[in-house]
Amino acid sequence: MVSQALSVKEVRRALSARGSLLFVESIPGIKYGEIVEVQMPDGEVRVGQVIDVGKEVTIIQVFGGVSEVNVKDVRVRFKGETFKVPVSLDMLGRTFDGLGRPIDGGPNIVPEDWLDINGAPLNPAMREPPSEFIETGISAIDALFSIVRGQKLPIFSGAGLPHNRIAAQIVRQARVRGKEERFAVVFAAIGVTYEEAYFFVEALRKAGNIESIVSFINTASSPVIERIAVPRVALTTAEYLAWRNDMHVLVVMTDMTNYAEALRELSAAREEVPGRRGYPGYMYTDLATIYERAGKVTGKKGSVTQMPILTMPDDDITHPIPDLTGYITEGQIVLSRDMYRKGVYPPIDVMLSLSRLMKDGIGPGKTREDHYQVFMQLIAAYNEGQYLRELSAIVGVESLSERDRKYLNFADLFERKFINQGEFERRDIEQTLDIAWDILSTLPEEELKLISVDNIRKYHPKYRA
Repeated sequence: MVSQALSVKEVRRALSARGSLLFVESIPGIKYGEIVEVQMPDGEVRVGQVIDVGKEVTIIQVFGGVSEVNVKDVRVRFKGETFKVPVSLDMLGRTFDGLGRPIDGGPNIVPEDWLDINGAPLNPAMREPPSEFIETGISAIDALFSIVRGQKLPIFSGAGLPHNRIAAQIVRQARVRGKEERFAVVFAAIGVTYEEAYFFVEALRKAGNIESIVSFINTASSPVIERIAVPRVALTTAEYLAWRNDMHVLVVMTDMTNYAEALRELSAAREEVPGRRGYPGYMYTDLATIYERAGKVTGKKGSVTQMPILTMPDDDITHPIPDLTGYITEGQIVLSRDMYRKGVYPPIDVMLSLSRLMKDGIGPGKTREDHYQVFMQLIAAYNEGQYLRELSAIVGVESLSERDRKYLNFADLFERKFINQGEFERRDIEQTLDIAWDILSTLPEEELKLISVDNIRKYHPKYRA
C-alpha cells in the first residue's frame, strides 16, 4: 500500500524488480527524471531515477541494481528533484566517475552550483553559426576536416582500431588560436574496460595541459544507468565552463556505442517494442538530446564543441548508431582498417570523411589564406592517385604515363608523410600546410589547377627557396 505520508512522496511497497529496474506503485506528483532514494532491507540507501511514469506503475532505474533483494522489504522515497551534478572551476585538472564523484584521490570539490544534467534548453534563435577554428594538432583533421567552435564532428571507428589513442591525443593537443582565449577539454569515457580506463587515466596524468582537462571515467562494470548519465554529466560540466566562465570547451566522448547499447538494454528490460536491430525507436531523439548541446550562443563568449567517438559494429557505417549520428552531426571522420593495416596512424579514410562546417572556420585570419585551396588540391590529387592504383593493378605500372606515375607517388607520400604522424607529435596548422605544399610540389606545377597563382608563388617550395 502507498504510505499515508504522501506529502513527502514516500511509498513503502515495490511491486517487482528486474535487473536494475524497480517497479513501484504510482502516486500523484511523480515526475520523469525525478531522483529517488531506495532503502535496502539492510539499511543501505541507493540512488535511483524515475524513467517511466504510468497511471498504476512507476519505473525506477536504480544505481547498483535491486534484483538480488526481496523487493517487499524495499522502501522508496521520491526526492522531488531531478539528478544534479555539483560544478566548480576546481573540477579542472580532476578525474571523476560517471556521476561526478572524484576518483583521483583528491578531495570532494566545493560546488559553486548544482546543475541539472539534462541541461538548460537553448533558444534556437539565439544560436550563432560555428565559424572559428579549433586546432587538434593532427594534420589530417586540421587540414582536411577542420573542426570549428560549436560544431559536432564524430569519429567513426571499428573494433581494434586506435580510436582511444586518437581520443587521448586530441585531449592532449587541442588548442584554440589566440592567447587571450580560454580553452578547456572535457573528456568522458563511457563503458570502457579497466585496461582502457587505466590507459586514459595514465594518458591524462601525463598530459602537459592537465590543468585544463576535466575527465569522467565510466567502466563497463558500473551500473547501466551510469552509462546513460555520464555524457550528460560531462556536457553539463562543459556548459558550466562555457556559459558561466566564458571558456571554449571541447567535449570528447568515447565510446557512444556503449551508450547506445545501454539504451537498448534498458529498453529491453522495460519490454518496449524494439526498433531497428533491437534499438529503441526513440534512439534518434535520445542521441539528439546529447549532440544538440553543442554550439555558440549570442551574448556568450564561450562555446561547446563535441567530438563523440563511436565504434561501428562489423565496420558497418549503415548501422543504426553511426547512421543516426550522421543525421544529427555536421560531418564525420571515418577510420580505415586498410590504412591501419598499412601502418598509417591515424588511419583516417580521407574519401569517406568530411566536415560540413569546415569552410566557415578556415582562411585568412583563422588559419591561413591558402588553406581551402590546398585542401581541395590534396583531395583531388589523392583521388586521382587512388584511381590510378586500381588501374595499375590491372594494366601494370609500366603501362602508365610519367604524369600518372607522379600521381601514384603522390598518393603514397600523402599517406606516409601527411596523414601518418606520431602519436605524440603535435603539428600546428602552419606546419601541416607546409608539409602539404612539400608533397604537392612533387606534381608538375601545371597540375595545381585548384590553387591560385598568387598562393603558388607565395607558398610553393620552389619559390620559397
